[in-house]
Amino acid sequence: MRIDGRDYRTIWLDSDGRRVHVIDQTRLPHRFETIALDDLDAAARAIRDMIVRGAPLIGVTGAYGLALAAAADPRDAAILAAYETLLATRPTAVNLRWGLDRVRALLLAAPEAGRAALAYAEAGRIAEEDVACCAAIGDHGAALIHAAAERNPGRPVNILTHCNAGWLATVDWGTALAPIYKAARAGVPVHVWVDETRPRNQGASLTAFELLSEGVPHTVIADNAGGHLMQHGLVDLAIVGTDRTTRSGDVCNKIGTYLKALAAQDNGVPFYVALPSSTIDWRLSDGVRGIPIEERGAREVTHISGRTADGGVAEVQVTPEGSPARNWAFDVTPARYVTGLVTERGVCAASENGLKGLFPDLAG
Repeated sequence: MRIDGRDYRTIWLDSDGRRVHVIDQTRLPHRFETIALDDLDAAARAIRDMIVRGAPLIGVTGAYGLALAAAADPRDAAILAAYETLLATRPTAVNLRWGLDRVRALLLAAPEAGRAALAYAEAGRIAEEDVACCAAIGDHGAALIHAAAERNPGRPVNILTHCNAGWLATVDWGTALAPIYKAARAGVPVHVWVDETRPRNQGASLTAFELLSEGVPHTVIADNAGGHLMQHGLVDLAIVGTDRTTRSGDVCNKIGTYLKALAAQDNGVPFYVALPSSTIDWRLSDGVRGIPIEERGAREVTHISGRTADGGVAEVQVTPEGSPARNWAFDVTPARYVTGLVTERGVCAASENGLKGLFPDLAG
């Protein structure tokens, strides 16, 4: 995707084929910086501290983290230790385990001397698969936007999204935003309501940054405004992402998604969830009981950072000194509130039968 006239992906290799480069998403939207990941610890820190975030991108970064580890020490014990280190960085997104499992299985079955090269090649394949997958999600989801435009001629299609499920959450294109980019490039008039998504404000900082860079009309709104907009007919459809999807169609996304789904259900607004198949956890049926919900530090709730009048970036405290805070990062939306799942193989019902219909080869 494009930033200041230049095309970027979120993760790429240096010319030496060894160092991994990523966009530092903690600096956006006020500063655009990239950093190099030189070793396992740097990769683990990038995932844990949300320098990279978004389920698909975490999976790719984890795969490259194992490659960095294999380059430093290709022995079994080192590979297994690196796997555990990376797996422990973020508990909710299933793509991390999926990517790590792919690379680990390949390495442990190969001679030590060739493991680093194998790991880099496999991580590269995972990255390319993600790009193709997100492009396909975009095509299938764009058809929903085209249909909405035909139902409402003469005005833009109003789409609400929550958190950031754009290209910054993947390697390229994104999940929930990919249909919007595809539709906009095809000439469909669209307008996006961007939830700010507190406490980390990924909507206000990352989704708005993406849409502005792509020239897609959008408006940032307070998280609590979505229901009001739906009540007044200002939302044609909602599209969000997911960090883990159960075999029954429950979806786990950024905290606040469940409330948007409830408002959509009450107002007859279609509520779609866009996801690659790597986000499906076929082991789980009950998302509310089975998906581990990451709880992050209270400081993300008690403090907020932003651009000052003089162009600097500063952090300020928004709560009284001494007030405790809790910070659950995700919630689960039961399948009954999801209109459809938008995947790389098409759109299906949010149900076990729906997912099995598209992915019979994976469901077993």
